[in-house]
Amino acid sequence: MSTDALTEPVPGSPPDRDALAGALEHANLPSLVPVLHQLTGDRRWLAEPYRPGRSRGMDDNDDGGFPDGVRAEIRAAALEAVLAWSAGREPAVAAPTGEALVELMSLAVGEPVPAEYAAMTAEDMGFRPPEPVRPVTGSGLRVVVIGAGVSGMLAAIRLHEAGIEHVVLEKNDDVGGTWLENAYPGAGVDTPSHLYSYSFAPRQWSTHFGKRDEVLAYLRDVAERHDLRGRIRFGVEAAGAEYDAARQRWTVRTTDGERIEAHAVITAVGQLNRPKVPDLPGMAGFRGPIFHSARWPADLDLTGKRLAVIGTGASAMQIVPAVAGTAAQVTIFQRSPQWAAPNSVYFSPIDEHVRLLMEHVPFYRRWYRTRLAWNFNDRVHPTLQVDPEWEHPQRSVNAVNDAHRRVFTRYLESELAGRDDLVAKALPDYPPFGKRMLLDNGWYAALRRDDVTLLTEPVAAITSTGVRGADGTEVEADVVVLCTGFETHKQLHPLDVRGRGGASLRELWGPDDADAHLGITVAGFPNLFLTCGPGTVLGHGGSYITIAECQVRYIVEALVTMAERGIGAVECRPEAHADYAARQDAAHERMIWTHPGMRNWYRNPAGRVVCTLPWRIVDYWEMTRRVDWDDFSTEPAR
Repeated sequence: MSTDALTEPVPGSPPDRDALAGALEHANLPSLVPVLHQLTGDRRWLAEPYRPGRSRGMDDNDDGGFPDGVRAEIRAAALEAVLAWSAGREPAVAAPTGEALVELMSLAVGEPVPAEYAAMTAEDMGFRPPEPVRPVTGSGLRVVVIGAGVSGMLAAIRLHEAGIEHVVLEKNDDVGGTWLENAYPGAGVDTPSHLYSYSFAPRQWSTHFGKRDEVLAYLRDVAERHDLRGRIRFGVEAAGAEYDAARQRWTVRTTDGERIEAHAVITAVGQLNRPKVPDLPGMAGFRGPIFHSARWPADLDLTGKRLAVIGTGASAMQIVPAVAGTAAQVTIFQRSPQWAAPNSVYFSPIDEHVRLLMEHVPFYRRWYRTRLAWNFNDRVHPTLQVDPEWEHPQRSVNAVNDAHRRVFTRYLESELAGRDDLVAKALPDYPPFGKRMLLDNGWYAALRRDDVTLLTEPVAAITSTGVRGADGTEVEADVVVLCTGFETHKQLHPLDVRGRGGASLRELWGPDDADAHLGITVAGFPNLFLTCGPGTVLGHGGSYITIAECQVRYIVEALVTMAERGIGAVECRPEAHADYAARQDAAHERMIWTHPGMRNWYRNPAGRVVCTLPWRIVDYWEMTRRVDWDDFSTEPAR
């Protein structure tokens, strides 16, 4: 088991005074001020001059905007308070909830936080324990989980806590899902590490934005800590599932012909799972390696090679800076440019002093994570609503969104100063956040290199020796990587799922028009539960793990209730399904992702948004907090 698992600080083992004082010099002060109030109960820490300023964008705002004297005063007071706590003094405010918590949240983030965030935040911070999973015994209920990535692992953890028999089918030979499969250079999260973590499994992350190997190590650690491997069948790929209404059973078929029966099925296959490989003329005749970014060859050496990168999405923006300078030449074929935001700690390791704070300062990690959640989650959501009176709808959707455009444009122009040719190619003409906002991980610096070329034309064909653009540009290449995304519109692809009466989910949804009640259940498909289903990807920012925890909590509550009440079939009512889909579509019509000025993978060819969540995270948390049984029809177990 990894030693990077992080537990809550406990009194009685104080760090060296000088070491703690040194560590506090590196503290995020907006996270430290609420800690001071909790430890001392002194309300002076809630007033000026100790109220931190608001973060600019996604910046950590470590100094809080405080003058030097105030910073020193906060650190000195924190030193005494932490040492007193470690010596046995109880915190004055051990578990703030309700208005008290909202007051501290507003202090920490430097702006008012709505009261509706209190319950969700109290649970995430551990100030109010989540409602425990109700254990059931002797129910005989059996569940098949398809996939052992972030959601499938979580489902197995919660099903075990509930005492529900289950098996996880995983096509790969290890846990991790997309983090196991995507091993290209530069792969990592664009969500802060301390936020991209299960709420119950913090880690001593080495970097502010975890790279692929550390994220995968984290998931493996969680699997080991919860003894998941004994309940996962590796190398077993599900091909489909059929529901027998008379027997109230699902039969899951594997690709090798095995049939596994269960009362319920949970899909945890994700949306970034099956690579989308374009059918480009000439691909079969290319003389060198050509592959999708999610299938990067482990033994590939790019030293001295000419690399052609097709696409400029998230994976391309990570690959290019990582390989520029190793490859002899990198040529990028761009269909449309991406917005990229600055972040002052993107490349920074987490200092050992900060790791000491996480280990020894009570509440500090929780406040640090809460600030990240606010800055990277719902804070931007109101700015993504379309203002019908806005006078510049072609470039932005409202006045604040236009201000974001100016900020990001200035940043791009500063990074590409003196290269007007690159500015013209790299500056998007659609509103920021119209596609998921990316973080600049060295992309602009890479574009400036003499050995990197950006072409603004789509690819027409692959030749035996390289790539030909739509405008006739011929590029010689030794290696071609397809950064062309995933089959996100083909939900659950390639599974063949058949519900009541043999109805095909694939036919119901068509090739690109999926929807589900809460993204979790589908009318006509009893006892089938989806994670990362239609309309649940986060487009406005934040950690998908938060959404996975919402969904799995909801699903396990439904299954536990089935066991407790002797229910044999739970099926979403058609009217509940239709009502949710209509509300989701109406919400999207008022949001940025339906803007006609760009294409994104969130919406299908007809313009309907099928992938992203239109709600704030706090809204979805509330929607999935309890199962509303009025939305379902049930049958007693036979």
